[in-house]
Amino acid sequence: MSETMQPFEADVGRVLDLVINSLYKDREIFLRELISNASDACDKLRYESLSRPELLGTDPDLQITILADAKNGLLTIADNGIGMTRDELAENLGTIARSGTAKFASLLTGDAKKDVDLIGRFGVGFYSVFMVADKAVVTSRRAGESTTWAWASDGRSGFVLEEAPSDGIKRGTAITLHLKDDAKDFLNEWTLKRIVRTHSDHVALPIKLQVIKAEVKEDEEPAAPEQINQGSALWTRPKSEITDEQYKEFYHHVAHAFDEPFARVHFTAEGMLEYTGLLFAPSMKPFDLYDPKRAHSVKLYVKRVFITSNLENLLPRYLRFVSGVIDSQDLPLNVSRETLQVSTVVPKMRKTIVKRILDELKTKAKAEEKEAQDKYLAFWSDFGAVLKEGLYEDGENRERLLELARFRSTHSAEAWVSLEEYVGRMKPGQDAIYVISGESQAALRNSPQLEEARAKGVEVLLLDDQVDPFWLEQVTTYQGKSIKSLAKGDVDLSGIEKNADETEKPEEPAADGTDLGRLIAKLKAALGEQVSDVRESKRLRQSAVCLVAGDDAMDMRLERFLKSHNQLDALGKRVLELNPRHDLVRRMATLAKDDTPDFPELAELLLDQARIVEGEPLPDPAAFGRRLSTFVARGLA
Repeated sequence: MSETMQPFEADVGRVLDLVINSLYKDREIFLRELISNASDACDKLRYESLSRPELLGTDPDLQITILADAKNGLLTIADNGIGMTRDELAENLGTIARSGTAKFASLLTGDAKKDVDLIGRFGVGFYSVFMVADKAVVTSRRAGESTTWAWASDGRSGFVLEEAPSDGIKRGTAITLHLKDDAKDFLNEWTLKRIVRTHSDHVALPIKLQVIKAEVKEDEEPAAPEQINQGSALWTRPKSEITDEQYKEFYHHVAHAFDEPFARVHFTAEGMLEYTGLLFAPSMKPFDLYDPKRAHSVKLYVKRVFITSNLENLLPRYLRFVSGVIDSQDLPLNVSRETLQVSTVVPKMRKTIVKRILDELKTKAKAEEKEAQDKYLAFWSDFGAVLKEGLYEDGENRERLLELARFRSTHSAEAWVSLEEYVGRMKPGQDAIYVISGESQAALRNSPQLEEARAKGVEVLLLDDQVDPFWLEQVTTYQGKSIKSLAKGDVDLSGIEKNADETEKPEEPAADGTDLGRLIAKLKAALGEQVSDVRESKRLRQSAVCLVAGDDAMDMRLERFLKSHNQLDALGKRVLELNPRHDLVRRMATLAKDDTPDFPELAELLLDQARIVEGEPLPDPAAFGRRLSTFVARGLA
């Protein structure tokens, strides 16, 4: 049955063109990608056959075969794994970067190096074949089914998907590449052996190579397939026998990634539970790191038999960037995914695995060499916001995560600071770690709530990740020092030693105490239920007013976030703080004494000003505009 050509979407065409042209120097990675896919297909069949042994039929020995046909210019990579149905072929090969081709395309910059990095983040695996092939034909039959399907494409104009003769492949998938003229070296026996031994030697299946020469003598028998890899699981080998290059290639295999691993953990747990782990943290942020569907990429094996890659409770969500394998000796081979989700064994394994990962990251964080420090800070810049989710979710490992955390601060515009470094340079008389949370570094550095702290040279941590308000509700101390938000409660920095030059700066006279008290009372009356309190501020220097949350109230930024996600019906009432030395406040104190009829309107304008500075929505923007226009016009008259 013949079907018409189905065109690629425009975005897919752009991505294909990038893959074909930008990865030219690394063309041999196409073979690694195809072997990784074939290995995954065999793992899936091995697992499904535990409950359905008939799927293996008369062909129980899983393997990957490479057929190099130099005579016809064809290279075929075949496996006898799970295979694909028509719908699976269409889904897996009809689109690129299934989490969002359009998003991928929108990020393309035209800079070859940056765009190649994007390829690694989005994972275009199979489509790398078009670097070396004018045409690719994928023939596949799903285990347990009787129909064979063929998908064919030149990588440019589109693809054809149709039923194939049933006397060909019996189970699994075969990918046949019609090699370009400048890619015929990939039919060379020694080239193929080198590539497999470099990139895929660790694959725990036999990889067999058969070569058909371009010219064969009449009496010459075709060479039998030859196994060209070790075929042993890398994680079972002693660490002393594994090179950094082999670890890196295994990371590429298990994570389907192109970047270098930032960290790795290879260990064997013994005792009540016995299992081996080989885990990696990436150096490049995956594009879907914040996708709610994103999960870790750790595969669970039992005695080297693949069980599942979807065991979500094996690692907490804040380690969803981790990839690798865990191979248990204790779980039964026929264990189901559902059983594992409620197993008492998995939480015990998880506890040890998480500790191992965090300890390795701590080692990286504590490295003294500048290059190593720079690499850790780059890692934290990409993954810190995710790790901080653990400060909120994982009380057991909170202290470990706090040791890993790095923050921007008022101490420097560019540098990161650890909590340990912050505590080490606290000023005499300072007994708390001061923080402030907001939407951006620029907004935080200009916040009026920082003014007194900046004047006294008190360092403040600037927190602009969305997760920050959540963990601040949970983490209240570090090394015996309280963690205090400058946007919450009553802040008094008077006990902290002044800067040497502070006394040299003349201060504006404050409003008369009686006048200030009268102003506060009238503001409370005018604003009524809109605020929880009005009081003199101990944190303002240059600004007239600011809003803060009460001592027992929720963080203002957290409230705004929850309301925007329909988790709160309304924002809580704020405290309005006044700077008694500001000219506006002193003049309003005089107006309050004189019972000016415009005072209620001025009070509303003052509150709206504080709301704008804090980033709070105005309840009535039109009224604010009218009030502002009225008073500006009077001032210009």
